[in-house]
Amino acid sequence: MNCELSHSTIHGYFDGELDAVRALEFERHLEGCTECQSALENLETLRARLQQGNLFEPASPQLRERIRKQLLGAAKTASGPRLGWQRWFLLPSFAALTVALLMLAMFLTQSHRQEERVTAELIDAHVRSLQPGHLTDVQSTDQHTVKPWFDGKLDFVPPVVDYSDRGFPLLGGRLDVLEGHDVAALVYSRRKHLINLFVWPSRGGGLNLASSGSRQGYNWMAWQSGDMSFYMISDVSSADLRELRSLIHP
Repeated sequence: MNCELSHSTIHGYFDGELDAVRALEFERHLEGCTECQSALENLETLRARLQQGNLFEPASPQLRERIRKQLLGAAKTASGPRLGWQRWFLLPSFAALTVALLMLAMFLTQSHRQEERVTAELIDAHVRSLQPGHLTDVQSTDQHTVKPWFDGKLDFVPPVVDYSDRGFPLLGGRLDVLEGHDVAALVYSRRKHLINLFVWPSRGGGLNLASSGSRQGYNWMAWQSGDMSFYMISDVSSADLRELRSLIHP
């Protein structure tokens, strides 16, 4: 029997665009609908292939700032006092400004899509880690055991600290993959809830990630410190995530 749900509903759930009520209704429907299950698997396969295809190179924050300054300079020139009968000389400037605006819009759209894609990938990694046997590769509350375990497995050294005395005990760590690169995943707990802290070097200016957000019942928080990127995700409250971040980077 053909499923009566529209493709927009399936894609909306896959992209995290459904509200909490509609997402819950779809998940209940998904339990008994093999057609929707197959459609989600196909979308996941397509996303994985696109991620591995290296179809574009993310622009750096430096390029964004350069474009912003050029737009401000062009706007000031266009609004200056030298108009009058020579106004037609400014037409090329307006044309250049239009092109620059279009380029900026394309850049921001691409940046937003990358942000959505990376966020979805990290949420998938968090959910996958909650399955039995996938949470840690090295299980220990001792930071002096977990940190050396990463030696030789990564081309960087992740900061590993146990915060048991502040209510965030370290449980261990594992290797994970983001956009084809190995990343460190540190696992903390908070009142029987699990928190994944992903750490990786900020390659090429880093990824453009929203500083915080919520999707599918999970809260996340992202930031950069020095040449490292950090991304926390859990079903704990946003306040708990902010507290742990303040411990990691006071």
